[in-house]
Amino acid sequence: MAKVNEVTGMEIDDPNSNVSDQISPKFSINVLQLLKSAQMQHGLRHGDYARYRRYCTARLRRLYKSLKFTHGRGKYTRKAISESTVTEVRFLHMVLYTAERAWSHAMEKRQLPDGPNARQRIYLIGRLRKAVKWADMFSHLCSVKGDSRTSLEAEAYASYMKGNLLFEQDKNWDTALRNFKSARAVYEELGKYGDVENQVLCHERVEELEPSIRYCLHKIGESNLQTSELLQIGEMEGPALDLFKSKLEAVMAEARSQQAASLTEFQWLGNRFPITNAKTRVAILKAQELEKDLHGPSADSLSAEKRLVTFDKVFTAYHEARSCIRSDLANAGNAENVKDDLNGLDKAVSAVLGQRTIERNQLLVSIAKSKLTRRRDDKNEKVTKPEELVRLYDLLLQNTADLSDLVSSGRDRKPEEVTYAEECQLKSLAFRAERCFYLARSYSLAGKRTEAYALYCRARSLAENALQKFQTNSNNDQVMIKELKTLYDECRSYSCIEHATGIIEEEKAPENLSKKISTISLSGADKKVEKYLLEKLDLYESAVGDSNVKTVPRIERFPPAFQSIPRNPIVLDLAFNTIDFPSIENRMKKDKKGFISRLWG
Repeated sequence: MAKVNEVTGMEIDDPNSNVSDQISPKFSINVLQLLKSAQMQHGLRHGDYARYRRYCTARLRRLYKSLKFTHGRGKYTRKAISESTVTEVRFLHMVLYTAERAWSHAMEKRQLPDGPNARQRIYLIGRLRKAVKWADMFSHLCSVKGDSRTSLEAEAYASYMKGNLLFEQDKNWDTALRNFKSARAVYEELGKYGDVENQVLCHERVEELEPSIRYCLHKIGESNLQTSELLQIGEMEGPALDLFKSKLEAVMAEARSQQAASLTEFQWLGNRFPITNAKTRVAILKAQELEKDLHGPSADSLSAEKRLVTFDKVFTAYHEARSCIRSDLANAGNAENVKDDLNGLDKAVSAVLGQRTIERNQLLVSIAKSKLTRRRDDKNEKVTKPEELVRLYDLLLQNTADLSDLVSSGRDRKPEEVTYAEECQLKSLAFRAERCFYLARSYSLAGKRTEAYALYCRARSLAENALQKFQTNSNNDQVMIKELKTLYDECRSYSCIEHATGIIEEEKAPENLSKKISTISLSGADKKVEKYLLEKLDLYESAVGDSNVKTVPRIERFPPAFQSIPRNPIVLDLAFNTIDFPSIENRMKKDKKGFISRLWG
């Protein structure tokens, strides 16, 4: 009997065990696609880690409430997440977003304006450790509760977080390299399968991991990377590269501080100015390194947008150097020799800053000229007008005047400074000619032929005068001479065109006037009636008009025209004043007066 019971017990247990195996589901999460969409939609498209952290917090709050996994009311009671707790996929989302919140908080601290101090860096590393802890838990839970692809992606995510932690700690570079390579191998394999969007995301993540791997190899000593190659890697974009960029910036700042020890003086126009402040040295050294990108052999390969960004960085570095110099001047006291050196250094740095400002504005002029002469293929592209070039040349004239005044200031003017001031005046002559030429073009587009012709002639005389002075100058600027020759020829051709166009318009003016007078009609019947939008819905014609032509939109008549509407007739009663009505005084109630009222009337 006992054996029968045992057999029946076994028969009962086996089906239950099979059912339990069949009931336990395998969850599927596309981890990389989920995180990329959340990051791009909530701040990381613009590098705003604080916004992304707030999103992760709000997302976790919604998950806790929907799963009824809150940590008590009033008093905090921690609930642990284990394998038995994960009954649906949202529990895995909860662990993943907790890791993302810790990581985004660490990256937010990394992006502080002056960089994290020692205390903040300890907190940053603590948040990265927290992210690694939750990423490991996510990987473990996905290996048990998720399918094979989810488990593989979770493992790659955990390896990436471990690599970030070691990367920030500046130690165990071989372990960090092993984690980054493991994540890269997983994403390379995942990029071979799935839909196109997932393949693109995997390839992007592989490209984002590559700089970190190369930097780890560089730190270990197994790579011969140069500093310029590291800077080129740092120009890549992506959230996964922000930690690498911050690390690279810290390394470059340290390298600049070491090189700044040898930078003891600043050269300008053959003069040497001593630099005593370490911060001033670092700022000037940073500006000089950026200037190599603008004037070096690779400058022609840079696009205009990147050159403008580099100019902005140069301005920031020189402004920082000037602020350090002027703070040293305020603290110099009565030391005349120190003050003279600092004043000379301030003048030199300000002059170089003014020269770079002129170069940047000349770059803006070249961009505007290319847009002015280029045929506009895209209708949404902004049209460049001659007035914009006139404004840019006004800025250049102001810049050259300020630079000339700065160089000419001071008690003891040296021959190099006098020559430099003369060159600034020559440039201002060329800029005046260019400004007058584009001012004439703006008048020509407005149909003012007389003013345009006079301005073209004035621009030609200015260009001729500037060309003669440039050719007689000892420092022949061939680029400027070539531009002035082109400007002189264009002024001559455009003035002839304006002259001829003005004569043609003057000759045709009486004829056009007679035609207009002959077509005048008192009734206005010959005038072409423009239909409104609602009257020509079957025609594909614009009711707004071209963006370049100022026309009144004809969508609907406003104010609307008066319309006749029916109303009640007006009745005039003419017999009322001639009717004699009977007297009704006998029907009216008479007032009865008392004795007292009779006495007093």
